[in-house]
Amino acid sequence: MKILIVAGGAKIPALKYGGTERVIWYLGKELVKLGHQVTYLAAKGSFCDFARVIYFEKNKSIFAQIPPEIEFVHFNEQLENLVEHSPVPYLVTIHGYASKKETLFDQNSVFVSRKHAQLHAAESFVYNGLDWSDYSKPDLLARENYFHFLGKASWPVKNVEGAIELIKDNKFQQLKVIGGSRFNFNRKIRLTFSRKVQFYGMLGGRAKDELLKYSKGLIFPVRWPEPFGLAIIESLYFGAPVFATPYGSLTEIIKSKEYGFLSYKKAELKQALLEAESYSPQICHEYARENFNSKKMALAYLEKYQLVLRKEKLNQKKPQLKEIPKENLLDWV
Repeated sequence: MKILIVAGGAKIPALKYGGTERVIWYLGKELVKLGHQVTYLAAKGSFCDFARVIYFEKNKSIFAQIPPEIEFVHFNEQLENLVEHSPVPYLVTIHGYASKKETLFDQNSVFVSRKHAQLHAAESFVYNGLDWSDYSKPDLLARENYFHFLGKASWPVKNVEGAIELIKDNKFQQLKVIGGSRFNFNRKIRLTFSRKVQFYGMLGGRAKDELLKYSKGLIFPVRWPEPFGLAIIESLYFGAPVFATPYGSLTEIIKSKEYGFLSYKKAELKQALLEAESYSPQICHEYARENFNSKKMALAYLEKYQLVLRKEKLNQKKPQLKEIPKENLLDWV
């Protein structure tokens, strides 16, 4: 099949973290391995060694940018409800949440977790997967005396302050924050002066891998229904259990106490951190590797493609999100 993956204004590959960019890169790579021809429509400056890249022109109709030979289009944003006019079969992956209430999503939308779909009154979802061969080899026998936070620390919903709060009272443990800096001038707050907390900014590749490889666990006290969370599966891959709030996809991914501990109560999470060494890095690693790999993701999307090609709709009705999750932070007590 000749497939167009629309990255739109995003640039590929992701040189640092790049959540959506990383997912669609690995999706295309797996589709090529499975015998399909992939083209990316991505921002100028993008490049790829396994698929053709054409540059997205924001002032030109999206449909005029679809090559004539394309048999299926995989959009990664809604494009203002215009995708339903696509001249070729398509689906749309929704990676986040709408910024406006009452937004209607396309009936062929695919969400990134079951909870993410449910919050949109939808049924169709595919879990994200990563190409683990692109990551450093885990060291499942070595742990150092620190935990890590991984995410956009500037977003209040990610609750880096909560992660710091969990660690600062324990004199034996430290926190490495990946994805943020000690000061956030936009929010006019000072995060912390504590020597127990180190900040590494936006890291990618081997630099990020090295920090995750020896961590005792991911502290991830989000205060919104997390759509998916690549930080969760990356941490598990390196053998790090997840200590988080039970919101959004967390209850689906951390579905067993073997992989981490979930609570919105600070006291319970603090106690769980003291027991971090009771988790098996090997079990966490094998779980992520087997269940959240890019081949499994690609095969799941191919099933969705076939449904659309048979002229079936992926959801019974147009999905709709009535409340914007970023507007009201979930409980953290």
